[in-house]
Amino acid sequence: MPDEPYDPATRASGPILPDEAGRPGSHEAEHQRTGGFALARFEAWALPRMAAALPSRVMPDHLTALGLLASTGIAIAYMLTNRGEAWLWAVNGLLVVQWYGDSLDGTLARYRRIERPRYGFYLDHLTDAYSTLAIGLGLGFSPYMLLSVGLGISIAYLLLSINVYLETHVFAEFRLGHALLGPTEARLLLIGLNLLALLLTPLRFTVLGVSLTLFDVIGIAGVLGMLGMLGTRAAGNLRELARLEPPGVRRE
Repeated sequence: MPDEPYDPATRASGPILPDEAGRPGSHEAEHQRTGGFALARFEAWALPRMAAALPSRVMPDHLTALGLLASTGIAIAYMLTNRGEAWLWAVNGLLVVQWYGDSLDGTLARYRRIERPRYGFYLDHLTDAYSTLAIGLGLGFSPYMLLSVGLGISIAYLLLSINVYLETHVFAEFRLGHALLGPTEARLLLIGLNLLALLLTPLRFTVLGVSLTLFDVIGIAGVLGMLGMLGTRAAGNLRELARLEPPGVRRE
């Protein structure tokens, strides 16, 4: 594919997909966040400007590492809230740092035209999986969320991710589902919940003998929502694949 002008609305590069013979091909699939997430327009405006302001010695991998360190810090800070709620301030600060590193690494690579599509695709989604698990465990070991809910969020997210990777393979296209709540919006939701927990004593209530908080309720709703998205998308994919490969048709 010929080089195209830099598109600041494109959030991340997809893989260079294999050709029909299984060799690395030249078709680079890109996914965009222009159509669905609530803050997509803001990020399309802000991220390229932030990338332009970075010194030349800062490389995309540095930002990826920053995001990973921040994710680890978020998990640790959430666990430390067992010693005092003031650690929620650290969580909020690290969520901003994690957004900066996670959102800006791909933007910086595209802004400088130094993309490494397969490397970036692999690293980006591997680090996303780690960050999701780390933050889910941190929440689960905090006093604000049940461990089962934190693990449920992580598992549901990873199932969605696996489905995206399977779609990339079978459709030769990296497709991102549309929703108002994306990674940035989820970070803002966490920041808001953390501020609410700092201002008010966590409201606890009991359902079927299980003590829950607002974090748990929103977490459970998120798990159900992600599973619903997965089921809807999987059903659509199977219908499309059945159309492309009808049952009972003998291949020569």
